[in-house]
Amino acid sequence: MVCSMTGYGRCEVADEKHKFTVEMKSVNNRYLDINIKMPKKFNALESKIRNELKKFIKRGKVDVFISYEDFSETDSKVKYNKAIAEEYLTYLKQMSEDFGIDNDIRVSSLSKYPDVFSMEDVEPNEDEMWEQLKKTVDGAGEEFAASRSREGEFLRQDLEEKLSNMMDSVEFITERSPIIIEEYRNRLRDKVKELLEDKAVDENRLIMEVTLYADKVSVDEELVRLRSHIKAMKDELNKGDDKDGIGRKLDFLAQEMNRESNTILSKSTDLEISDRGISLKTDVEKVREQIQNIE
Repeated sequence: MVCSMTGYGRCEVADEKHKFTVEMKSVNNRYLDINIKMPKKFNALESKIRNELKKFIKRGKVDVFISYEDFSETDSKVKYNKAIAEEYLTYLKQMSEDFGIDNDIRVSSLSKYPDVFSMEDVEPNEDEMWEQLKKTVDGAGEEFAASRSREGEFLRQDLEEKLSNMMDSVEFITERSPIIIEEYRNRLRDKVKELLEDKAVDENRLIMEVTLYADKVSVDEELVRLRSHIKAMKDELNKGDDKDGIGRKLDFLAQEMNRESNTILSKSTDLEISDRGISLKTDVEKVREQIQNIE
């Protein structure tokens, strides 16, 4: 299955106490790079979240945004800091003695001093939170994977078309290659006859020259390998699910295609083959660019 490396998914799960929202989006990347932004209180769950996300993505730069709402009104509590209150009280008594003034401190006034009372977040029940968060992550991941799969199908169809164009160029060059050898033989024979006038042409020497030329311009091996790479890429595009992704395999095949097309073009001495060689190389470059979008 072909999957794009760009995708988007969102899921929201709520009950009477809590609501989780997970939103994720991705772009191309050589490796898997997951960046998670979420409330600090869930930092302990980050490893579980990453492992869950790996079920849906193998490669790409993924940004994950997790938001949380607590409807129970028990997400924070008042904390009484006795040590700080005692320290304030000690210094207030000392001030009364130092300056000879009444110590009129009351509980109500002492409680207003900084940090005597503070708000403290209630630690969530990790198991309970993870159960609901996991559902949300899975929901977003499924939508995310579906969007990548849909775009991947468009990529597959586009690559299939480009590979068919490449095969047409390969077939043309295959059919044209023997003809240019015969054309070279005829041109060489006519040229030798013109130079020798009425003298007989040395057929053995002519055959030797044509053989050297044929060996120099032969692209049979390159065409065989190119056919093999095109077939292998088509097979990869149309086979079932691959747990490791196919992007890296396709990238390797595209590099090999590029090498063969460059060799064919460099050996060409025929205008028609050169034109097809340029078209072939152009299609290979387009394939290489498109493959960068595949997981």
